[in-house]
Parts: sequence; structure tokens; C-alpha cells
Amino acid sequence: MPIDITMPALSPTMEEGKLAKWHVKEGDSVSSGDVIAEIETDKATMEVEAVDEGKIGKILVAEGSEGVKVNAVIAVLLQEGEDAGSIGAPKAEAPKVAAAPEAPKAAAPAPVATNSNTGSSAPAAAAKAPAKSEGGRVFASPLAKRLAKDAGIDLSTVAGSGPKGRVVKSDVEAAKSGKGVSKPAAGASAAATAPATGMSKNQVMALYEEGSYEVVPNDGMRKVVAARLTESKQTVPHFYLTLDCKIDALMAAREQINTAAPKGKDGKPGYKLSVNDFVMKAWAVALQRVPAANATWAGDSILYHKRSDVAVAVSVPGGLFTPVVKSADTKTLREISEEVKDLATRAKSKKLAPHEYQGGSSSVSNLGMFGIKHFAAVINPPHGTILAVGAGEERVYPENGQIKIGQFMTVTLSCDHRAVDGALGAELLGVFKGLIENPVMMLA
Repeated sequence: MPIDITMPALSPTMEEGKLAKWHVKEGDSVSSGDVIAEIETDKATMEVEAVDEGKIGKILVAEGSEGVKVNAVIAVLLQEGEDAGSIGAPKAEAPKVAAAPEAPKAAAPAPVATNSNTGSSAPAAAAKAPAKSEGGRVFASPLAKRLAKDAGIDLSTVAGSGPKGRVVKSDVEAAKSGKGVSKPAAGASAAATAPATGMSKNQVMALYEEGSYEVVPNDGMRKVVAARLTESKQTVPHFYLTLDCKIDALMAAREQINTAAPKGKDGKPGYKLSVNDFVMKAWAVALQRVPAANATWAGDSILYHKRSDVAVAVSVPGGLFTPVVKSADTKTLREISEEVKDLATRAKSKKLAPHEYQGGSSSVSNLGMFGIKHFAAVINPPHGTILAVGAGEERVYPENGQIKIGQFMTVTLSCDHRAVDGALGAELLGVFKGLIENPVMMLA
């Protein structure tokens, strides 16, 4: 009976491609290994070889067609004794296949293709066990045969990732390197195989050896964090501004204030300010002094906030919370310290009320306590900015022709370019730097 030639899955993430060129026409005879077409994906243009012998009975997808779904029938191959009358009605795409099992089986897991109509996952035609003819011959491309012969590799032991399990060059190279055929094709980037590209669980699992990982289902918090941050990076045009703040005066003020804290009956101080408390206060005041930057994007409008409601990123098991300190610019350092501690404690026990972690116009994310010197944070929608704070450290610096040592802290401001332009963000960060380097000015 006629054999359907389908659009192959040329990578684990491929869902559709462009049929760039046909190398055959209707009526042409082809043999196994003949190049019949060129398929263009978002990463490369690759040749498609015939897996079976026969005659091209009908071409269903024209040369140059874009958006051709994986597994859609692109042509029909007639076997010996068959004619065009044997060809049934053309099919728009391959029949739906049952969903793949929860975990990949055996030593050669198959890449998985996503059915764009149903959203379900099914094993792709590629990366099955080596395809064999009735005589037991392994189907392989001429180049793959030559490479296997040169390397002394038995093709019958190599699982193919080409159309209908055909062994291709990348499969032989993978076998030579000992990495196996379940890995991405040569040249595929790490980003192309990461879950962030939208790959299903089965697609990701198929890339790794069975038993080399543990599957832990995502809870509601992790799903929300993933959804919001993915939305942020996909829809918010970020730009970043970085500068160093000299914090000698801040550290001296902090030590003086903490030393003066009253002691309780147990001998413990009544409060202990952190560097982050100063950062929160300085950031809130800076937002008041540059009100145009205290903004959030709202589609056809920009909201300019009258208060400095600043969220603080709090790490909790399995995710993070961003509780909001309302009107932080009007609160003392001690009030900010106590409120942040209370919010963080209740965040870790998941006892925050929605109004305590919703809203706000900006955020502060501080990884200095982990020794991180510099990083760029992802904006938490709908906030217009987020300030990433690194660790304070001693550095050598020049001043008036002399070499001195001081304590510095690197901060990076991420801005939503729709609401905060570059010059405005730079002005905001400059005001913050002035407040941090001269903490007494927070009280002015």
C-alpha cells in the first residue's frame, strides 16, 4: 500500500517547519538514502532522505510552504505495482497518537513532539529503535554508514533519530562520543533544551537517562512564580543600570544605631538594623524624590504612585514571596526592620494575607547575604522597577591621587522601558546612591 512521507521532527522542540525545497517531483523513483527534500527550522536547514524505495506518487505540500506541522503528510510514496489510483484522500496531518508514558523506557528514549491541536504529548517518529527492512538491513543515511564504518560502529546497535527511525550522522557521532542518542542534536543550544522553551515533561525527560533524576511535581507556588516571571521576561522590555555605592558611612551609622539599642531582660538588643533596612528606606525615599520613576505600566496608561510601596523579595521553600512595605518612605529604619522581619517570618510559614503581597510599584531583591556581588533581577509585574543588591565588600579605590580602601556595594536597577526610560532610571539610581552614601540625608 502507499507509504505516507511525513514532516519529520528534526529536533526535540520542533513543532512545525518550512518545506524549503523538493529534490524530487511526482513520478520520480527514489531509493533508500536519496535526498528528497530540504526542511527549514528556526535553527537550521536540513536534508530529508527517503527511508523506503518506490516512486513519488503525489506531493501534497508545495515547495516554500511554511508552518507545516510535524507528522503532517507531505508526500505519498508508491511501492512496486502501485499507481496513483491507490492514493486515498490527502490528510492534513498525521493521526493523533496516544500520550507518551510518564517516563522514558529502555536505553534510547525518544524525543517527543507536541500535537498543536490537542496539547498532548506523543513520541515523535524520530529516535525509535533502528529501522530495519524486511531483510534485516538497518536504514541509515550514506554519510552515517560511512562514519559508522570508519569508527567501527555496528549500526544495528545505534538507535536512529531520523525519519522513521533512520540512523543519521548525529546518531553515529553520539554513539562515538558515548553520549547516547537521547541527547540533543549537535549544535543545539542549552536554551533550546531547557524547560523554559515550553517543552513538556515527557520531552524533557526523554533527554536524560532513565533513573538519573527524580520527578517532583510543581506545587501551586512554583507554578505561579514560573508563570509570572515567564510573562515578565516575555512581555516586559527590561533594561539594566548598574553602579557602585560606597557604604562606609552607612556601616558606621548602622553600628552606632545598633550599639545604642536598649537591652531586654535577657540581655538581647531590642532591635538590630540590617543593611537591607537602609536600602529599603533609601529606595523608598528615592522614589518620592523622582516621582516620575515611581510608575507602573497599565496598557493604555501609566500609573504614577503617590506612595512608596516597596516590595521585598523573600525566599521560601519552593519559591519566593514579595511582601510589600506600604509607605516605606514615611517609616523609620526601625519600623521598616520590624515590618520586614514580620512579613518574612509569616511568608515562610505561608500566613500572609493577599493584600500584604499584592500591589506596590517597585521591589528590592538582596542577595548580598549570600556573597553575591552583582546580579540583575527580573521585574515583578506590574512593578515598573526592581533593585538588585549585591554584597558589601572592601575594595581599593583612588581618591585625589591617593590609593584608599573602602567598603562598596554594587546595585543593578531593572526597568520596564515602557514606563521608565533610561535617563529617568539613571536619575532614580543616582538619588539612591546619594542617600546610601550619606544616610543622614534619608532624614532630610
